Amino acid sequence: MKTILVIGLGGAIGSISRYLVGGYISRHIATTFPMGTLVVNITGCFIIGLLFGLANRYAWLTLEWRLFLITGICGGYTTFSSFSYEGVELFRQGNYIYFLMYVLFSVILGLLATVGGAALTR
Repeated sequence: MKTILVIGLGGAIGSISRYLVGGYISRHIATTFPMGTLVVNITGCFIIGLLFGLANRYAWLTLEWRLFLITGICGGYTTFSSFSYEGVELFRQGNYIYFLMYVLFSVILGLLATVGGAALTR
C-alpha cells in the first residue's frame, strides 16, 4: 500500500506540473504547433535520464525515491519520458530490431489507436 501511495503522490505532482508547464508555454507562445507538449516531453526525457543516471550511480536513491521520482513524478509528467528511456536502453543493449519495433509500433499503433478511439465516438 505504501508503494501505491508513493507513486500516486508523485503522479499527482507530475500531472499538475505537466498542466502548469504546458499551459504556461501555450499562453506565452502563440502558435498552432503544440509547443507546450513538446517542451514537457523533452524536459521529461531529460529529467528521467538524469534520475536514472543518479539512481545507477548513487545508493542514496532508494527504491521508494525512484518510485516517487521516476514512476510517479516523471510518469505523471509525461509517459514519453519512459518510452524514450526504454528505447534508449534497448539500443544500448544492442537490441536494434526490438528498438526499431518498439519505436515504430509505439508511434504508429499509438496514432492508429487514437484515431480509432476518436472514430468510435462519432
